[in-house]
Amino acid sequence: MTKIDLISALAQKGGCTRKEADDALELVTSVIVEALTAGEKVHLTGLGTFEIHERKAKVTKNPRTGKPMTTPEKKAPAFRASKSLKEAVNK
Repeated sequence: MTKIDLISALAQKGGCTRKEADDALELVTSVIVEALTAGEKVHLTGLGTFEIHERKAKVTKNPRTGKPMTTPEKKAPAFRASKSLKEAVNK
């Protein structure tokens, strides 16, 4: 499902226009991004949790040359599915 498909499904099930569904989806995603940027977790009951994982700096190899290089420390967004979502998918 693409973003356009999701917007169409939201509009159909929500009984609103595609523009209203698009605005709602944009608002939800922007709030999630703002919360993650601020270092907060976003927990959506029945769906899962969005959070930030910190990855430590490490020494890796350049695949072309084989020389060691340092990968810098960084933060990465992560999603952990809720139990109910996992059960629904595995029915």
